[in-house]
Order: sequence, then structure tokens, then C-alpha cells
Amino acid sequence: MKSILLIFASLSFFNFYAQNTPLYVGTYTAGDSEGIYKLEFNTETGELSNKTLAIKASSPTFLSYSADRKYIYAVNRAETGTEGDYVSSYKILDNGTLANINSAKAHGTAACHISIDKKGKKAVVSNYTSGTVSLFDINKDGSLNEASQIFDHNAASEKSHAHSAQFYKKDLFVADLGRNAVYQYQLKEDAYKLKTSAIVEMEGNPGPRHFCISKNGKYIYIINEHGSSITTVKRTKNKFEQIDHDSTLDENYNGKNACADIHLSKDERFLYGSNRGENSIVVFKRNTKTGTIDKIQNISVHGDWPRNFTLDPTGKFVLVANRRSNNIAVFSIDLVSGKLTFLKDYAVPTPVCLLF
Repeated sequence: MKSILLIFASLSFFNFYAQNTPLYVGTYTAGDSEGIYKLEFNTETGELSNKTLAIKASSPTFLSYSADRKYIYAVNRAETGTEGDYVSSYKILDNGTLANINSAKAHGTAACHISIDKKGKKAVVSNYTSGTVSLFDINKDGSLNEASQIFDHNAASEKSHAHSAQFYKKDLFVADLGRNAVYQYQLKEDAYKLKTSAIVEMEGNPGPRHFCISKNGKYIYIINEHGSSITTVKRTKNKFEQIDHDSTLDENYNGKNACADIHLSKDERFLYGSNRGENSIVVFKRNTKTGTIDKIQNISVHGDWPRNFTLDPTGKFVLVANRRSNNIAVFSIDLVSGKLTFLKDYAVPTPVCLLF
């Protein structure tokens, strides 16, 4: 009997850890939050549990893994006006908590986004208020060097607000909400050089904020904060062209709104975006041959001001960080239709970034 109980206990222990994966949460620390939190997410049930403080930090508002997932990088807002914003590297310890490795100046104000290249050798930081973009070399021990390149997007007649950036092979794309453009840089002789300050011309003042790139690099989906819209861009042989433009709002919604984040489903058949104001996640069905999208759902986030959201590693759930209501909402994904169903929400102080 003892042997049977021991085997049962071992299987239960194995299943728990097989189904649970860590979720790290970046926050603003002006209120009740103390830094980066860690929770366990059950990929079978969609349950979140075991909330712990992974490390104390000053407003770690956006997070990114290293290529080997041994380290986490964060942009940090300075605690006082006399300090500058900075970027931090953390080592993931065996128990899931984080240990500080080092920090480097962000070379800008309101640092809001960080991304790591696939080889794990470069980090790029977007600084919203100053309109600068900073590039950092990453060492083998996970530490950061001081910025190797700094791009200033400001013009005499137009203020830049760099909001996000991503690497794709030898390209570096930057969404600039202030200049209403997505910039393209290319890697040449160990440095990134500007290729174009606008991959497509955007009419009016849409405010491109975040974007996602299809796996083959052929399509870029840009979510526009001011325009409450998604601009679909196709890469041709030598340039880019806009092929679609869609509203993120329900046709019956007439209030104010500011879009935030955007992600493709694991199979790239669906596209998701977050609406702050309507407080919803919008769902689009994607034509995988043409790249165009069609709206199929707007669903409440069961909270206020959904900033960042993410899909879990299995692609079966969407988790949403509701900054103003201090909660994370969990949704299941219908893998056939792509539509979402609300499951439950969990209290977390001022969540703004979710990292699996």
C-alpha cells in the first residue's frame, strides 16, 4: 500500500510541474507593487497560483527573456526625477526568483519596451518621452554593456515617441507613435543603419504603438494607439506595402479608446489586440495566404485598462494585464474559431507586462 501511495504521490508531483509554467509580471511600483512578480500557470486548467515577489525593482514595466531563458531583462522607470531610466539584467535562480546582475542607462526618458534578438546578443530599448532607441550588447554571463548605439528620432517640427522595437533576422523595426511611422534599420558591419524612416506612409495620426511579425517575415501587423486600428503591411521584393486597415472597436462602441498590444496565435490563423477604453480584446481571423484579417469578436477584459497581454506556451489561453483594476484576466481560446471565453481573474498590483 505504501508503495502504491508513493507512486501516486510521485505522479501527482510530476503532473503538477509538467502542467505548471512560470509567469513573470512587470508592474508600476508607484502604488502597492514592489517589483517583478512570479506566478505559476497551469496549462491544463488555466489557473494562476503561488504569487511571489521575484525581485524588488523600480517600475519594471516591460520584460523579455534571454535567448536561452536563463536571464530576464527589464526596463525600469527611475524612482525620482533626478535619476535616469535604466535597463536591468536578472539571473533566474533555481526557485524562480531573480537576482540582479547589472544595470545600464536607458539613454532616454519613459523607457517602455525591451526586446532581445534571437541569438541573444543584442537588446533594444524604446524610450517613449525622449524619442530615443538604445541598443545594448549582451555578454555571455547575461550582463549588459553600456549602449553601443543610440538613435534619436526627433525632428525640428515633430516630436518622436518610440514605443516598441523588434529584431527580425538582420532587420530592426521600431514603432514610433509620435512620428506615425515604423522605422527599418538593417545590420551592416556589426552596426544597425537606417534603411527607411517609414516602411509605409500612414495617413492622419494613427499612432503606431506595438506590432507583430509573421514567422516568415512577410507580414507586419501594427496596432495604432490613437486610431484604434490595425494596419497590415506586406513585404514585397524590395519594399513594403499596406494591404489592409481595420478598426479594433465594436461597431456599437462610441467612447474614447487607446490601443495597446498585439499578438498572433501560435498557428497564425488569428490575431489579437487590446483596447484600453472599450476595455476589450479584439479577435481577427487571418487569411494565411493573403495576410488580410477580418474581425470576429470583441470581448470584455473583466478589468480596466488592458495594457500588455500574452498567449501561454500551449497557445490555448490568453492572459491580460489590466493595469488600473489590478488584475490579470484569463481566457481560453477556441482553437477552431479563435474566439475567447473568459475563465477567471486574479489580483496582481498594477500589472503591465506578462512574460511566459
